[in-house]
Amino acid sequence: MLTRAEGPPLACRRAAGREPGVVFLGGFMSDMTGEKATALDAFCRKRGRAFLRFDYRGHGASGGRFEEAVLSDWLADTLAVLDRLTEGPQVLVGSSMGGWLMLLAALARPERVHALIGIAPAPDFVLRVDAGLTAEQRRDLDGQGFFLRPSEYGDGPYTITKALIEDGKRHCLLDRPIPVLRPVRLLHGMRDDAVPWRDSLRLVERIEGGDVRTVFVKDGDHRLSRPADLELLTTVLDDLLREPADGQ
Repeated sequence: MLTRAEGPPLACRRAAGREPGVVFLGGFMSDMTGEKATALDAFCRKRGRAFLRFDYRGHGASGGRFEEAVLSDWLADTLAVLDRLTEGPQVLVGSSMGGWLMLLAALARPERVHALIGIAPAPDFVLRVDAGLTAEQRRDLDGQGFFLRPSEYGDGPYTITKALIEDGKRHCLLDRPIPVLRPVRLLHGMRDDAVPWRDSLRLVERIEGGDVRTVFVKDGDHRLSRPADLELLTTVLDDLLREPADGQ
């Protein structure tokens, strides 16, 4: 557990190894025990590469209540583990909401980034949530400050708070150039029913760096956690880790 005065303790798992290291940023309401996180852990351990996975506050084994947290809090958690538990350049691998946090962390700590990998990255997803509210959900949000959103994966409804949506709007990226100059790889399933694959095209247009590549998996879903998807992920990661740390 990473304990700190400015927030609840964060559950982390870290493997020592050489740099550049790898940091996995999970998605909304996910934790560090999922298939992508464990596959990356095994990949990095096998190759003697430093690896870190963790749970944001209110997620998994970390402290705090999910309903009381907003994107700014999860970004603070990301920067805390990056600053305190890693050294040197890192490949940030962000899944869904983690892809948004990955970009925000890269903007906040550009000197700590070797490369970025987004898996169905979901920057600005609160705008899509806000625009898609039903009349009943809007009444709940305005009246009680939250509404319950059904999960696509059968793991119970998500609590979406008004504070989360309003805070998220302050971190939106797709309405302006994104000054990330490190290599970026985006992986996106074309059967993703949570984050439209065309959002990755919008993201490519916004990122200012030239070394940006996207792989679309025609039969892939949002999670991209099948064996073939995980093999694609580790292959892309392996290629990035071979690039010089000072390459643009």
